[in-house]
Amino acid sequence: MDFSLNEEQLMVQQAARDFAQNELLPGVIERDEKGIFPAEQVKKMGELGFMGMMVDPKYGGSGLDTISYVLAMEEISKVDASAAVVMSVNNSLVCWGLQAFGTKEQKQQWLPLLASGQIHGAFCLSEPEAGSDATSQKTTAIDMGDYYLVNGTKNWITNGNTASFYIIIAQTDVEKKSKGINALIMTKDMPGFSIGPKEHKMGIRGSDTHSLQFNDVKVSKENRIGEEGFGFKFAMKTLAGGRIGIASQALGIASGAYELALKYSKERKSFGTEICNHQAIAFKLADMALNIEAARHLCLKAAWDKDNHHNYDISGAMAKLFASQTAMDTTVEAVQIHGGNGYVREYHVERMMRDAKITQIYEGTSEIQKIVISRSIIAG
Repeated sequence: MDFSLNEEQLMVQQAARDFAQNELLPGVIERDEKGIFPAEQVKKMGELGFMGMMVDPKYGGSGLDTISYVLAMEEISKVDASAAVVMSVNNSLVCWGLQAFGTKEQKQQWLPLLASGQIHGAFCLSEPEAGSDATSQKTTAIDMGDYYLVNGTKNWITNGNTASFYIIIAQTDVEKKSKGINALIMTKDMPGFSIGPKEHKMGIRGSDTHSLQFNDVKVSKENRIGEEGFGFKFAMKTLAGGRIGIASQALGIASGAYELALKYSKERKSFGTEICNHQAIAFKLADMALNIEAARHLCLKAAWDKDNHHNYDISGAMAKLFASQTAMDTTVEAVQIHGGNGYVREYHVERMMRDAKITQIYEGTSEIQKIVISRSIIAG
């Protein structure tokens, strides 16, 4: 077993760290407070290769491994989880799914734009009645011969308004249930496609979250990803990789909050000494460091499984489940260590605590991860 990072991975990690500190940290509090999408920062992420990290260079991507992606996601999430989720969706759900299952023509048309950050994408699965139960798709894509007629609503879509490329999961044949679902490429300029109001969220307030409506949208069959009825499998296979991205986001939120709490504990004094010297605080820091290290290993293990073409369903689920709980626990304790200062915005940790919660919910709730893990271990 080799736990060392190679030179390329270390360079990626350092580049992401520098970008986060120099480009994301300035203005992160204002973007959170006002719900401002980090448009300029996302554009620069594309220029640096962070928006298409695992895309083949022949399509304009960086051609990096999943471990490099985890390292970059952690560093960016330490500072701005809103920018990180844009990066995660574009890499894990949009670029990877398109590269793995798209046609040659689809990949040639869209991957260079997505990987370079000229545009970014959105993955549209969730609906008012189809969150964790992804088989209950009410959005329909009726087969009209050479095109589908799409009607329905998608909820909680990250990059909902700022994206130019959308992957829509829709039901074509209700009788076939999950085997009658398709994945379709759409663009917002298609007649009948409309975007609902922006959601006002507790956390990741800089990310762009909207509902989408489709009213008799005509989508050519050339825009279908995979064979007829492949949509549900496509969504599940894509989300398996997406868990690694969100696990890495959670890891970054946790490690960022821990670093701030550790620094503060060495500066703040009470009862004649720095508070890190009080056992109550020291033990909190020890627990935080322990759980973050464990979460990091789970994330890297899942990434290693993916890179080595092993089944990463269970390792990805474990990474997301544990890292998201670690993010929640660590940020709560980081606020506690900061005391009253932890409750005000200028110290960052209150934002991180709000951002952490969503990692237990999107791209598969913690309860869904337990279902995935339990089914895998019971099946042997």
